Amino acid sequence: MANNVFDLAELRKLIEEPAAAPERPTQAREALTFPPVSPAPDAELARAVPLVPLVADATRLTAWTGSRPVTESGLLTGADAAEAARELELAPNRLRLAWIVAVNAGLLQVVRGTASRGGRSMRLPVEATLEFWDGVVMDILDQAEQETLTGSRVFDGHLAETLATIYSVRAGVAIANLAKGIVQSHEVACEPGPAELRALSAGLPGELLEALSLLTYCGLVQQTGSGRIALTPLGVWAIRRDLLREGHEAPTAAEVEVFAGLDADGLVESLVAGAVTQSAVAAWLERRPPADAARDLLAVAAQGTAGHRGAVGAILEELGPEAESPVREALGEPYIWRYAASWLHIRDLEAPALSSDDHTWIAVDSVAALLHISGSPSSVGEFGAFESGEDLVRSVAEMAGSSHPDTVAVLDLLGASHDDEAVSKAARKAAMKARSLQATKLG
Repeated sequence: MANNVFDLAELRKLIEEPAAAPERPTQAREALTFPPVSPAPDAELARAVPLVPLVADATRLTAWTGSRPVTESGLLTGADAAEAARELELAPNRLRLAWIVAVNAGLLQVVRGTASRGGRSMRLPVEATLEFWDGVVMDILDQAEQETLTGSRVFDGHLAETLATIYSVRAGVAIANLAKGIVQSHEVACEPGPAELRALSAGLPGELLEALSLLTYCGLVQQTGSGRIALTPLGVWAIRRDLLREGHEAPTAAEVEVFAGLDADGLVESLVAGAVTQSAVAAWLERRPPADAARDLLAVAAQGTAGHRGAVGAILEELGPEAESPVREALGEPYIWRYAASWLHIRDLEAPALSSDDHTWIAVDSVAALLHISGSPSSVGEFGAFESGEDLVRSVAEMAGSSHPDTVAVLDLLGASHDDEAVSKAARKAAMKARSLQATKLG
């Protein structure tokens, strides 16, 4: 799914759900942050799995098959497939999908050209039932990747991102807006010509209705009372699991709640340790008046490390002018006044001007945060705020004269870890100069 996800920031505008769509993290990586969900209890979900039409048909097909020869591809022969479709009243695409599920789940086994009942049944413990369901959904996504699921090449090509989009909007997505989102995504990814785009826009709504009917059959989506498309409880469970598997951030409401009650110090420490999700930070802020939250956070940053300052700075970016008063108070703090001034400037509020030396200090502090934050990139070249080039080489050289206490450590880090040789060479040279300047001051 990681290679096939909407630009959800744009889709957010399209579906007019500003509070629901996931956000991109500040660092340069492809992972997305999805809003927290409250999954149904595992026992309840497990009881629902055998009732999914696709699963029920895979079970019926297993009983019908008995022992039959199969093709070289491991599928029913043409005559048997036609007989099964007639007797079980299954459309060809649903019959094929039920067969794949039955074989991959072990309900059927194919040995030396013959299919027969496998060693697995649907009488499973809760955990095993959910593992079975996870496998079913992976089969569905695999068929979409092969463009053999719904009959719509465009829908199959964007199925994973479509499901992720529906997952991100709790109230469901209007079918018309979902179609617009798929067309938009296809246009960005494939750059179709005007004629192809017109044909796609005209034909997709009908294809989408058929595709959603199949996804309903698969137990993944349902229509809400207002006519929107939402995930089923089993769909929420499965799509969340797939998002996590692909490295996205998809917390439960319970996971977020653990952090929402922390004080500012506990929240920042958890951020530095890499234990807090962006959703948890949002929940923490929602529980506090913006000015109080900002004041408590700034107190932590004023006494903390560069890692604390970086974490607090990221949180404060979520607050607007209502936090002006405590931020303005922080202008008197030696280690955070520059951040406070920058925050005020960005919001067009009166603030002290920052000199080039101040900007260099902030740059050093930003890299210094990597010395304290858990899970930092192994190569500083991956750090989004610092791109290679002549400007960075010049900035690194200027760091040698910075008054920041971590200047030497930062230059050593850049010299050892930056993946641009010109940058790392400039950093090593600047580190020597910084040590010399420090020795002169001490002497």
